[in-house]
Amino acid sequence: MPGIDAFDNNVRRYEAWFEANPFAYVSELHAVQELLPLTGNGVEIGVGTGRFAFPLGIPAGIDPSRSMAELARKKGIEVVTGVAENLPYQDASFDFALMVTTICFLDDIDLALQEAFRVIRPKGSFVIGFVDKNSPLGKAYEEGKQESLFYRYATFYAVDELLPRLRSAGFKTFSFRQTLAGPLENMKEPSPIAEGYGKGSFVVIKADKDER
Repeated sequence: MPGIDAFDNNVRRYEAWFEANPFAYVSELHAVQELLPLTGNGVEIGVGTGRFAFPLGIPAGIDPSRSMAELARKKGIEVVTGVAENLPYQDASFDFALMVTTICFLDDIDLALQEAFRVIRPKGSFVIGFVDKNSPLGKAYEEGKQESLFYRYATFYAVDELLPRLRSAGFKTFSFRQTLAGPLENMKEPSPIAEGYGKGSFVVIKADKDER
């Protein structure tokens, strides 16, 4: 994973974004929560410091950053060190998997989606939260990524670029939520959550695996 040292060596700066943007963080959390299954055994791929897994009650996670994983473990999350393209889990180990913002940092997105499909049980779900490349925030991140400590090596995606890849990995049915419709610096409260995509900068896709 390119840029892993930036995460390993700058955990404090990573955490500072959530502290500086509490309404954006809560908005993203609520959008994910709307599509996350209410029951079942889950895993977060790219768990980071546990900012999503912990409040959402997800007990397991995987991350390549040892420094971030250590903070997640302190929150009670069972974290293993590894990457999305080579998940250290048996087939059909989880009822659902979550991935938040991680997708833009993957070395091989198609392999990672295949791995997620593999470890999810039949009738399970894969929930992905990410910044849409075509949104105002996505465009700003893309334009400024060479100056960004964390996004320098990122590849941003639009929803319509991810859907064919999810279908190729084996996922069938899709649901969408969106939030962050305005500039982050103007937020005075959490942003509303809406169905669909195309208006909010942060999009959540729930991709279902069929019974076979």
